[in-house]
Amino acid sequence: MRRFFRNPVRLVPLGFLVPILLGTGLLMTRWSTIEHQRPPLVTALFTATSAVSVTGMAINDTPNYWSGGGLVVITLLTQLGGLGILTAAALVILVVSRQLGLRNRLLVQAETAEFGIGDVGRLLRRIAITVFACEAVMTAVVAGRLWWAYDYSPGRALWSGVFHAVQAFNNGGFALYTEGLLAFDRDPWVSLPLAFGGIVGGLGFPALFEAVREWRKPAGWAVATKLTIWGSLALLLIGFVGLLAAEWTNASTIGSYDAGGKMLASFTQIALSRTGGFNVLNIADLQEESYPLLIVLMFIGGGSASTAGGIKVSTFFLLAFTIWAELRGEPDVTVGHRRVATASQRQAVTVALLSVALVTAGTMLLLLLTEGVRFVAALFEVTSAFSTTGLTVGLASELPASGQLVLTVLMFIGRIGPLTLGSAIALNTRRKLYRYPQEQPIVG
Repeated sequence: MRRFFRNPVRLVPLGFLVPILLGTGLLMTRWSTIEHQRPPLVTALFTATSAVSVTGMAINDTPNYWSGGGLVVITLLTQLGGLGILTAAALVILVVSRQLGLRNRLLVQAETAEFGIGDVGRLLRRIAITVFACEAVMTAVVAGRLWWAYDYSPGRALWSGVFHAVQAFNNGGFALYTEGLLAFDRDPWVSLPLAFGGIVGGLGFPALFEAVREWRKPAGWAVATKLTIWGSLALLLIGFVGLLAAEWTNASTIGSYDAGGKMLASFTQIALSRTGGFNVLNIADLQEESYPLLIVLMFIGGGSASTAGGIKVSTFFLLAFTIWAELRGEPDVTVGHRRVATASQRQAVTVALLSVALVTAGTMLLLLLTEGVRFVAALFEVTSAFSTTGLTVGLASELPASGQLVLTVLMFIGRIGPLTLGSAIALNTRRKLYRYPQEQPIVG
């Protein structure tokens, strides 16, 4: 047992499990619901897991089910989950870098491009300042808008601003409105601050800090930063154009809006669909062709060492560069005049294939446990849970307890899986003193 806990990386799952269990206990108290009745265990567990994993998926009407005390618990769990993810990611990077040997330690330090090995204190302070500063700005803008334009009382406007700012930056998706943020889909003073907060929170601190520090020299960014920043921009653009084209004439979503309203609603929904989980459009009313687009974006997720879920942007684009190099018959995979290590390519393939396997298994389980469920709806909910996005077509609330438990497990695995798996692979790297004879099997 002592040997198990000697490696701090193995404590990551426990670090998320403990607040989930505590949150479940708090949400099961009578004062946590509006009707002052104890919620079912599955409901409390699902909601606590959704908050700590910063998913934001709900199986009940959040503002009309949970009391003020329950909403405060959800807010604290989301904030704790977001800070916990960033802190765990920071510590894992430092732990892994210490145990890799000098050559690989220098490579890791070059990739993070910000902190020296062991500089834990400064790293955590920078993370905390970034989180609270972004949330404070979002709170001020949103609360001010609600007070000025929607006749909210100052207290109600401040509470709504704080709640949604915490959810946005930490890529949660709980909202204080039954229909999500549908009422603000054409209000840039509410939707855009939350969208940009979700984007910043989903980039990850290594990429964010380096991009801010070296904004004049993007050519000198580390490979991981280039993949994350430019990849995120590419996904936002592709998603925005794709959703705008698919929904342009859909009267149930943006078909009746003017051109500016259509673009604003489409951009905000795409920015929040990758990991944020808020909806400014009714997801159940989207065109059929919009669902594959959102599923792919959710599965990819955001940046490494961020509050976002998914397989990560850098993983996806590293696979794309690997495929491109293979198609061109090039011996090395290069990104921005840098050769990518073979170990990184193998890690990307491992994470992607295991994630595909988990989403496939989760979808099959949901179809087996629930009668009359459409495949696309099941795939959408499972991908949203695994990628800790939180968007829903309304299926999660209609599932039996067994189906909701499947989504609960997927949210937990999706939150701790990539982080733990990536660090475990890195720590498992070792040199062999011998190599077997090479053979080239037929592929395809």
